[in-house]
Amino acid sequence: MADSAHRYIPVGYSDLDEMLRAIGLSTVEELFASVPKAVCFEAPPAIEGPLSDQELRRYFQKLEGNNQVAGRDLISFLGGGAYRHDSPAAVDYLIQRGEFLTVYTPYQPEVSQGTLQAIFEFQTFISMLTGLPVANASMYEGASAFAEAVLMAARIKKKRRKVVVSRAIHPEYRATLATYVRNLDFEIVEVGWDGSGRTDGAALEAVIDDQTACVAIQSPNYFGVVEGWQRASDLAHAQGAVSIGVVTEALSMALLASPGAGGCDIACGEAQSFGLPVSYGGPYLGFMAVRDRFKRSMPGRLAGETVDSEGRRVWVLTLSTREQHIRREKSTSNICTNQALCALAATIYLSLHGRHGLRRLAEMNLQRAAHLRRRLTAADHGVSPRFDGPGFNEMVLRSSTPVPGLLGALEQEGILAGVALGKDYPELEDCFLTAVTECNPPSELAQLEEALLRRTRQAETVGETA
Repeated sequence: MADSAHRYIPVGYSDLDEMLRAIGLSTVEELFASVPKAVCFEAPPAIEGPLSDQELRRYFQKLEGNNQVAGRDLISFLGGGAYRHDSPAAVDYLIQRGEFLTVYTPYQPEVSQGTLQAIFEFQTFISMLTGLPVANASMYEGASAFAEAVLMAARIKKKRRKVVVSRAIHPEYRATLATYVRNLDFEIVEVGWDGSGRTDGAALEAVIDDQTACVAIQSPNYFGVVEGWQRASDLAHAQGAVSIGVVTEALSMALLASPGAGGCDIACGEAQSFGLPVSYGGPYLGFMAVRDRFKRSMPGRLAGETVDSEGRRVWVLTLSTREQHIRREKSTSNICTNQALCALAATIYLSLHGRHGLRRLAEMNLQRAAHLRRRLTAADHGVSPRFDGPGFNEMVLRSSTPVPGLLGALEQEGILAGVALGKDYPELEDCFLTAVTECNPPSELAQLEEALLRRTRQAETVGETA
């Protein structure tokens, strides 16, 4: 550990020892004491090599041949915060142009007008979609954007430390929040759902009080059910708390009421649906928008419009009180990596679709998901919708047979039918989450339906034999 630190950081061993003493530690390894031993390597991983350039290419080509690709080799109905949407070829082409291919923060406006304008346009789109006047550019991804929104609310309500969140918010978002506030004096209160799949309104009202800093719900929530922003916002505001609206499927904002229209003070979430493919772990694109009176408490960066000394329209970074700037003691967050390339992809995607095209795409998602729901409800497929609340393009299905076995059997047939919910919600152990997008044509919906019917008939045959 010390050797690697000495190799890449311009300090000597005496400097390392001095820094360790200053924080009360003896070794660098002690800095990682909180990392579970089970996930740590005791020795370097066994990797083939060294290999020549030609051998390395062959090695990775062989690995590539083992991949199964959703949409080519597998039919995918996976969702749960990462959505497969078709992206126009122009998006990938344009972001690879030399003048755009950068993720670096545009600190010097004199030489960064193109990048700054693209960021400004992204903020404008997010503002339009969320119904809130001020958007930043940008957050790491949806989960940390949610955590930052809660921290922002706590800055606004300085003496309040109670955070009320719906359990129907994405479980990974809630886990990220718990990590962020682990060493802070916060009380996180989670509220369950009712029979419709929506956050339980009565339970929500019962836990909000004058010590609550913020109230957060997600719509469509993790179960795919559309929530009502207004009631949660009204309950929060009645106690002087901040209302936070979370969106993980950004396309839904083209069709459903915006968080801003529903009274939310902060909207945050994930914009991966806009031109970013579902890859192995990312990249993702968090977003945040707020009411004007809260803009000085926002994390991250904001691109603003102004005029130069000759009166020409120009763009600059503004209100950027971040950790790498000189006013570190007043920084609002430690967000310093720029997501401008991902934001540019989203901006191009939204520009190409336009207001009406985006709405038509959202309607297609809604219609195809509704069609599948009707078909599964009309006959015995061994699964049935778990909740009766209105949805967008996802739904929770309850299985009459064990979920792991069902999903495994369908995968053997080349169908990724959904995400099992038992791990995150033990009370929904017999359920899984299915998503339908425009990338699932009617023929794939029919294949899923037929596969479920076959499984049901097989189960019935086995039962009769027994």
